[in-house]
Amino acid sequence: MKGSVGQSRGMLDTSTVILLGRLADPDELPIESVISAITLAELSVGPHVARTDAERSARQQHLQQAEADFEVLPFDAESARAFGGVAAALRTSGRKPVGRAYDALIAASAVAHGVPLYTCNPGDFSGIPQLDLREVTHPDH
Repeated sequence: MKGSVGQSRGMLDTSTVILLGRLADPDELPIESVISAITLAELSVGPHVARTDAERSARQQHLQQAEADFEVLPFDAESARAFGGVAAALRTSGRKPVGRAYDALIAASAVAHGVPLYTCNPGDFSGIPQLDLREVTHPDH
């Protein structure tokens, strides 16, 4: 699904946060963008696993920018309960939730908080029928 113009609030997944500066059409994004605490955790790994100083610096910049620009929604008890349904849906569709653990946790967070999830990589979230998924055009496609 394409993002709807004027959607008031939505969650950005990690890939979309990283690609923000390169997106062609900001109207595909919600008016108020939030992120999951899981996205913040995923971005926090980046500087630690970078292979070069330049890569480390770029990843640190993404982390700091995300912390400054977005409200971070907690992964709380409601999110944990929603994860059960997300993991079950992934298994039913033949996908293993462990292989895409961050994505499954982010999806559960969006479901629990009742917000659509905006992503440049919708295939990462296929097989989760309870998720309101909004596709954002990937800048490299």
